[in-house]
Amino acid sequence: MSYELPSLALLRTFEAAARHLSFKKAADEICVTPAAVSQQMKALEDYLGVPLFHRRVRALELTEHGSTLLPGVRDAFERLAVAVDHTRRVTPGPLTVTAPPSFASHWLLPRLPRFNVAHPDIELRLSSTSDTVDHKGEAAVLGKLHPARTEVAILYGKGHYPGYVVVPIFTPDYVPVCTPALQRAAALQTPANLAGQVLIHDDTLSEDGRDRHSRSGWAEWLRLAGASNIDSRRGPHFSNAALALEAAQAGHGIALAPRPLIDSRVAEGKLVVPFNITLPSPSTYYLVMHEAMQHQPAVDAFQHWLLAEASALQKRQLYRT
Repeated sequence: MSYELPSLALLRTFEAAARHLSFKKAADEICVTPAAVSQQMKALEDYLGVPLFHRRVRALELTEHGSTLLPGVRDAFERLAVAVDHTRRVTPGPLTVTAPPSFASHWLLPRLPRFNVAHPDIELRLSSTSDTVDHKGEAAVLGKLHPARTEVAILYGKGHYPGYVVVPIFTPDYVPVCTPALQRAAALQTPANLAGQVLIHDDTLSEDGRDRHSRSGWAEWLRLAGASNIDSRRGPHFSNAALALEAAQAGHGIALAPRPLIDSRVAEGKLVVPFNITLPSPSTYYLVMHEAMQHQPAVDAFQHWLLAEASALQKRQLYRT
């Protein structure tokens, strides 16, 4: 059977541009220039005889034809990638899990021995990157997930990731944490005692995690605690919760931390929660994968284990649902 199709290169470029809604991001992903992406999309539109994109001044939108084409192209590439990978590889590769630094080091890593005992046949590789933190609906790590490799990501964000399977894990509450020594030295009895103390900022808690001058989590927590007269802007800023937690544990100040991620350190006496006033998280942790991966045995085993661990937290009421 012969197929009348445009080149796979044009379709691949279209899928990337449509997924990112950006010629520049598509160009970065497939290692060409934005001008080349634009030229390829023009060639594809000429071939099809219909426009695929609305080219706005500062935005790119799919036309009705583009929205119709995208699901079929994406599904075809995922099926093709899976078929090629299954043909090329005799044995499945390891399960790669990419997670936010704080989640990986403070929550997932301490629990992995239980996964290894339950599934000794699965080789799990854990990596962490701030690309897993969703900024304004975007998570850079998604463009790096290969549909034919046993890969999943844990994202901290809003959960709207079209074209991927998205499974909620838990939504943490944030509480203030510091060392026992700092709590004693500062005589932290009420939230008003935070006046003059160093407030450590996790920028993923701001309205825009990339703008350190935007409204921070501390501003919201102090408002809830009835201490909004304290200057919430002072103190050092860190790009993620892992760095903020390390600074707090080193005695540099008081940080807002996701409760499930600091539970073990509180139990060990390394950190204390001076005020049990919680700030609801603006985001949720999600397990995200290509649709072709959700029924892979290793991925299925990891998903069931991960959700069981999260369910145990829920029963102990360490986070809100």
